[in-house]
Amino acid sequence: MAYTAEISRQNPSCILFLIDQSGSMSEPFGGEPGRSKAERLADAINRLLFELSIRCTKDQKEGVRNYYEVGVIGYGPRVGPTLGGKLAGQTLVAIRDVADNPARVEERRRKVEDGTGGLVEETIKFPIWFDPVAQDGTPMCEALRLAHSILEPWVRKHPDSFPPIVINITDGEATDGDPRPPAEVLRQLATQDGNLLLFNLHLSSQPGRPILYPEDETGLPDEYARQLFQMSSFLPPHIREAAKGEGYAIGPQSRGFVFNADIVEVIKFLDIGTRPKGLR
Repeated sequence: MAYTAEISRQNPSCILFLIDQSGSMSEPFGGEPGRSKAERLADAINRLLFELSIRCTKDQKEGVRNYYEVGVIGYGPRVGPTLGGKLAGQTLVAIRDVADNPARVEERRRKVEDGTGGLVEETIKFPIWFDPVAQDGTPMCEALRLAHSILEPWVRKHPDSFPPIVINITDGEATDGDPRPPAEVLRQLATQDGNLLLFNLHLSSQPGRPILYPEDETGLPDEYARQLFQMSSFLPPHIREAAKGEGYAIGPQSRGFVFNADIVEVIKFLDIGTRPKGLR
């Protein structure tokens, strides 16, 4: 069965994020007032990068083990790598180098339980690798082609590894053509453990119920939504089980696709979509 390779330092895996940075990302989630989709998505990606580094830490002596190479590609006013600081311009970065090189560390306030049923505020350190951008169009096809050029040599170098995971996050229609053909070419990349996994997350622009990990196109509102569904890979067994464990209705043909997601579903999707088969 495919998608069973353990992830180790000798056989790492790879996670590449494709992030829509078009002008519509300046709007709030679901029409609700507050911070923009670009800002809240940047927080979610930064939080996930931090959590990935924690997942890869076995003990304080050895620190972060290089189980992953990670990249963040933005597409909007330009298409290219978007990590900041010392990592600027790099397409794929070992997770240890990600952990060691945030662009900056901010202080954030959050509410936590005080042990007596109330809430208190505390200050936490929040590392930042990726900043929000919202400008111009949505060159998704170019981003998918860039992902292929980045990951083709990666799979040749790591033939025994768990295949790369690409997570495409967007709130709008591609402005440079039909994204399905470059998505199909991208999904053909493979290691001996299986084909590359392409997951797609559509961000909510209007209030509405999200469509979560569907098995078919029933209920999808338009051709654009159907395109994203058709672009998405079937969930491999261990991710299906992870999604079931979070309470989702998952079938054997469920795809890695969520339509009209709010920020809560974004965070859950990122967690489920990057959950490993096993780290060794």
